[in-house]
Parts: sequence; C-alpha cells; structure tokens
Amino acid sequence: MILGGTGDLAKRLLLPGLGQLIGSGRAPAELRVVGSGSRDWNDGTWQDLLTEAFAAARGEAGDDGREALDAAVRNGSYLQVDLKDPERLVRDMGSLDAPLAVYFALPPEVTQSTVAALKPGDLPENTRLVLEKPFASDEASARELNRMLADLLPESHIYRVDHFLGMATVMNVLGLRFTNRILEPVWNNLHVERVEILFDEELGLEDRAKYYDGAGALRDMIQSHLLHTMAVIAMGPPATLGERDVRDQIAATLRASRVPEDYERSTRRARWTAGEIDGEEVEAYVDSPGVDPDRETETLAEVEIRIENDRWAGVPFILRSGKALGKTRQEAVITFKPVNHLPGGFTGSAGEASRLRISFAPARLELELNVNGPKNVFTLERTGLSAPMHKSAMTPYGEVLDGILSGDPLVSVRADIAEECWRIVDPVLKAWADGEVALETYPAGSMGPAEWESSRTNL
Repeated sequence: MILGGTGDLAKRLLLPGLGQLIGSGRAPAELRVVGSGSRDWNDGTWQDLLTEAFAAARGEAGDDGREALDAAVRNGSYLQVDLKDPERLVRDMGSLDAPLAVYFALPPEVTQSTVAALKPGDLPENTRLVLEKPFASDEASARELNRMLADLLPESHIYRVDHFLGMATVMNVLGLRFTNRILEPVWNNLHVERVEILFDEELGLEDRAKYYDGAGALRDMIQSHLLHTMAVIAMGPPATLGERDVRDQIAATLRASRVPEDYERSTRRARWTAGEIDGEEVEAYVDSPGVDPDRETETLAEVEIRIENDRWAGVPFILRSGKALGKTRQEAVITFKPVNHLPGGFTGSAGEASRLRISFAPARLELELNVNGPKNVFTLERTGLSAPMHKSAMTPYGEVLDGILSGDPLVSVRADIAEECWRIVDPVLKAWADGEVALETYPAGSMGPAEWESSRTNL
C-alpha cells in the first residue's frame, strides 16, 4: 500500500522500480499493489498509472515477466484516504490481505503526524512500515518518531529508506575495502590524508521547491546520504555481511563522529544566483517559484567531519553536496599521504599524492598514481588505473523494494543510526540559523564559490 500513491515519487521512482522486480520474477507472485491518496480516483485510474509506470519494465521482461506485470496491473486497486481520519485509515489497512507493507511516499511532516495517529494494535500482523528520508527534523524529533514506531512494530519491521545507499553501493565499498590486502592495511590515519565525499548536481529544484526550501542541502543530502556513505567507507571490518554486523559497525562509526565546533572554519554554505547550465539560462534560486528568500536556504553545503577513533583520528572527512552546479559528481576521493622520502632528481608530478576515486554514478574505481613519463625517465606523470564496479540491473528504488519485500533490512537505516545522523548535524544547523556562518553565493553552472574551488585542488 502506497500512501501518497498519486504523487510524483510513486510515479517516477517507486512504481518503475517495482515494475523491475515484478518483471524479473523477484516479487512475490501474489503481490497486490494498492495505491492511496486524497484524489478522487478509482481502480481504473490507478491501473492506468501502473500500466504507464511498468512500461519500461515490460519492454525488458520475458513472456513470464510480462504476464506477471499484466496480472499486477489487473489486481491493482485504489483507496481514497483521509490521513486526518486515522480510524478510517486503520479500517482501510485492515481490509487488505496480510502481510502488508505500507510505504509512506509523503512529506516528512505528514508521515510523522500519520504515525502519531496510529495506536498499538492498529496494524495487521506482520505489517512493514517504510519511511522516506528525512527521518524527522532533528535529533529530538527523530527520537520521538522512533519511540512511536517502536510502539507499533518491532524494529525489524521498520524500513527507513536511503535509496542513495543501495545494496550495490554498499557491497561495492565493502568488497573493495575488506577483500584486498593492498588496501586494508593503509585504510587509516597513518596513510590517508583526507577523504572527500561529493554529491554535486547540475539539476536545480525540479518542482521540489516546497520541500527543498524548508530543508536545504545539509538536511537533504549530507544529514542522510553522505553521512551514511562516510560511515560505510570508514567503518571497521564486520564479522559477516549480515545486517546486524554491518549496521553495528556503521553505528559505531557515527557515534565517534562530530563536526569541529569552530563552524566558520569547519562548515560552509552557499546559494546559487542566476547563471547558465548546458547553454540554458537558470534563474537565481531566490527567484524560483515557491522559494522564500528570507529563509536563507543553502543550495550548496560542505562540512568537515572528524571520526574520533583509533583508525581515523586526525583525518578530515569533507562532505559536500549542492545543486545547479556545472558538473554532476557523485564520488568519494581518498587522498593518501605523500611518501616519507622523495628521492632528489624527480620532476613533474613527483610531489602529488596518490588518490583512490570511488565513483557511485557510474559505478567505477580509479587509482591515480605517479609513473615515469615516456619522454624523460626522470619526469613523472599522472596515470589512472580504472575499472568498472558492479552495476545493479535494478534502479536504486528497485533495490530498496527488493529488500522490503524479501524482509532484508541490511540497507535500511536503523533507529539509532537515524538519531546519530541528526546528532552530528544539529549543532551546525543551529549555528547557521544563528548567523555564525555567512551564506555565500555562486553562479548557476559554476562549481561553487571561487574560493571553495581554490581550496579543493584535488577535485
């Protein structure tokens, strides 16, 4: 059951991902897809939406997959719901066959108020609740949301979705980290100078002004996606790839993490002004429909995280995310320390550090090294050893839904992890709200304020 099934998230991401699962035979044969929303739709309207959303999956599926997709469309049904009427919502959910997965494709404040209206015993047995990020709005509200969820269901039946950190992404990092002896011994503060994790987008608001203007880059990306990515990159070795072992290591890493308290030096924020991307003029963020300029919402954010444990003490982890930038970059860059002694006589790139780049989109690995140049054996040049990493046949939402339907919470965000992420960024949000860090500007289509780029020469 998709609460908010008539919305953009369901149409663009959830239902196409579900179509992949059904068409590939990975979904339960008896799966029913129930849409719900406030619109006055009927089953036929919902089935038309399913047909449209499943079209790409149907084109890729074999005969059995197409039959399964057609059956899912025929069996699809729609319920008009009023989320302000919890008794009716409970009756609607009780009318559906168990086991039931309820996906909250809703704004976070609506999700929280809906959960608050439910009482223990309201949900059918073995129900799974699925929540989209952000999970609450700060550490205190995250704790309260988790408390309410715990009253309704066991933690194993609650899925907090971070689609950016899908199964393929997690396993690519863990496979690289823990199965290569050449890397694991140097994955620490003795050999690593800094780690940068970037999610820069050319895209602007894309009709998300109502949500984004109340969130900003720090809440939207760094608080959730990038902190999780950092924890997977920095975590200690798990005993197994089971969800408890992996998530225990992620939680331990986040508990050791903080932003240095000199926020003027450890954090930066900026907002785009008018510019040009791919030859098209882009209006300033403050002139975008639905934006309140007085909120001073940042569209580019950067924070420095310190992980205070034996492995990473002293190594800065730089997390950055922004919109309307000149280039899309989704990668982690691990910069190693210089060699202890550089023999005299080498020129060229001799003083440059080795770097490992883990690209998330597309999934690719590149190791940057210094090698002797072809013309002069004493002149070093940069070269890159690169290779593709595993690319999932499913979309990120397909992977998410696969975990939900199969009952695997590995890439779901555990309650304590959600709280830790807010605990890390809450002081920064307060400092920014108090005006301790100036809001800078950058032209749309640039790579951010000029002084930011001059201090990030390796990116």
